Amino acid sequence: MMRTLLFMLTFLAITAMTSAQNKKTIYDFKATTIDEQPFDFSTLKGKKVLVVNVASKCGYTPQYAQLEELYKKYSDKNFVIIGFPANNFLSQEPGTNAEIKEFCTSKYQVTFPMMAKISVKGKDIDPLYSWLTSKDQNGILDAPVKWNFQKFMINEQGEVVGFAAPGDKPFDEKIINWIEK
Repeated sequence: MMRTLLFMLTFLAITAMTSAQNKKTIYDFKATTIDEQPFDFSTLKGKKVLVVNVASKCGYTPQYAQLEELYKKYSDKNFVIIGFPANNFLSQEPGTNAEIKEFCTSKYQVTFPMMAKISVKGKDIDPLYSWLTSKDQNGILDAPVKWNFQKFMINEQGEVVGFAAPGDKPFDEKIINWIEK
């Protein structure tokens, strides 16, 4: 009996250690910037990160202005916003990376980091978004992207800690409380 108990405890400990070692964080991912440069998320260690899928021809597109305001207000407090253009919803982001960059900078003066256009759902979902949206991968929550401007909150350890719906504005209490916590 004692041997069986010892075996079971050892097995559980090894399983727990292996599971913890295999747990991914945002720091395990890389992307391409809107300027076609490599971007390694490990450069964001120690920062809170708000990841947002964006689109230029959406009813929520004016959130770009609020996202920029949020970024400017909190960027000196170890906070960053990363925008990911995506064309998954009614073709509301049809432009090229260059066109998207021009639109964001000229119309909304966006200075927060923007990545190259990706897919945030479906068979061609980007690996980062697969991780963000699946509890099986992130260990915290299932949050499939419902529309443009869904926001994912990543803590200073690179873990998903929550999300805000597309209609939740950047200065929503949930987002501000998370940043200021």
